[in-house]
Amino acid sequence: MQHIVQLLFAVTVASLALATSTPKIHGTSTKNDKVVLILGGGVSGIIAARTLAEKNITNFLIVEARGELGGRMRSMEFGAEGKRATIELGANWIQGTQEGDGPANPILTLAREHGVKTEESDFYGSVVTYDETGKTDYLDVLNNAVDAYTNLTVVGGGRVPTKQVDATCRTGYSLIGVKPKTPAEMVTEYYVDWEYAQTPEQTSWIASSWANNFTFDPDQGGFADDNLLSIDQRGFKHLIQAEAETFLKPEQVLLNATVRTIGHSGDGVIVTLANGTRISADYAISTFSLGVLQNDDVVFEPVLPMWKQEAIESMTMATYTKIFLQFEEKFWFDTQFALYADKERGRYPVWQGLDLEGFIPGSGIIFATVVGDYSERIEALSDAQVQSEVLDVLHTMFPNTTIPAPTAFFFPRWFSDPLYRGSYSNWPASFVSPHHTNLRANVGKRLWFSGEAMSQKYFGFLHGAYFEGMDAGGRVANCVLSGGGCKSLPHVESVPNSSPYII
Repeated sequence: MQHIVQLLFAVTVASLALATSTPKIHGTSTKNDKVVLILGGGVSGIIAARTLAEKNITNFLIVEARGELGGRMRSMEFGAEGKRATIELGANWIQGTQEGDGPANPILTLAREHGVKTEESDFYGSVVTYDETGKTDYLDVLNNAVDAYTNLTVVGGGRVPTKQVDATCRTGYSLIGVKPKTPAEMVTEYYVDWEYAQTPEQTSWIASSWANNFTFDPDQGGFADDNLLSIDQRGFKHLIQAEAETFLKPEQVLLNATVRTIGHSGDGVIVTLANGTRISADYAISTFSLGVLQNDDVVFEPVLPMWKQEAIESMTMATYTKIFLQFEEKFWFDTQFALYADKERGRYPVWQGLDLEGFIPGSGIIFATVVGDYSERIEALSDAQVQSEVLDVLHTMFPNTTIPAPTAFFFPRWFSDPLYRGSYSNWPASFVSPHHTNLRANVGKRLWFSGEAMSQKYFGFLHGAYFEGMDAGGRVANCVLSGGGCKSLPHVESVPNSSPYII
């Protein structure tokens, strides 16, 4: 990958020279700088570009704000000098793999093709439990929580074909008789739903059920009930960067280029970068995260129609934060996972050790995960404050152990980062199908949208980003090849209540 990255930097100046300082939007592709602009170089953007290339449409440009492709697949070298290892700040798992001859998760397929090293995550068979007294066995409570979540998704999934109004997962839990009260009950419930990165009160019962079933339940068309953790020292992003290398040419990528405005009309688009450069195109595919769209980090000119804005603002961008520590010597559990039951739900509850045979042995690395509102809370604190809180929890978990200062400490601030504004989307109970139809819909025939949030079945998942990139790329390719005679995605001008409020 190194040689293509060097070439990409070398052509940056040449690519910028293609853009005039005050271009006009023209009706034909020959007068614009590019046929298609792909805004964002994550999974959706790269797969959209690959789809265009497969249809012999090569006059496209991926515009990426960072210095490498990969989007929210971000890794970094972490640790003290002489003991450094690659850790994953963002996406880390292939969630749902393949069962027998059934469908394969496309992320699994890419990982196999490009030799990405993974290890099975044994969430329920390799876990130990702690509370405020230290090590305490409440695995029976965890087993009950797993059964309760399975029941929740079965009942919630059964509501999908009906016209029943949606409710939160908390409502669903209550209706099946699950009302956690003790710290152990709260943390085990957290452990089986933390992938939504929000509480049951914030999450749709129906949508979370189908998202789980379509990914993990082969009987519902899912892949498999398995998860593979990337431990590849090239970074999990290698699978999408290596895939990009199979078809991308240097002149088709512009790195270190932050989009500020997107001008759009019936004739095309003009994208303005942070440095003032303008690039015109016949079509654009926005793959920016839902959080970026919600925070107006990119300005649309003219503003997006109200039906589109309502859809963007009605879904939720959730945050999932890993807090990494490295120590000279391992003093913690030998399982893959540990749970810490605090009186406050969500206070540094899930712990993972990487210093394990088959993972990154000898690394001295352990990390905790927090999500949602707690992620936003710690981003407002200093690193020193968060480190102090995390060490306090470790002292509680291991009361008879002298715990030294870590040799390295780091956590990403996804919520605060203007390139992301969170980790991935989550579906709230107030977000109905017409909202999602509008979220996916193009504006005019020139401006299209893609990303994991646009996937109805797989929102929040990497494979959702993959499928949406393929879909958007195919639709825009049809537009190009038909000379603009393509069909728009449907949208709803006004989303009604399922039944009126009577006051």
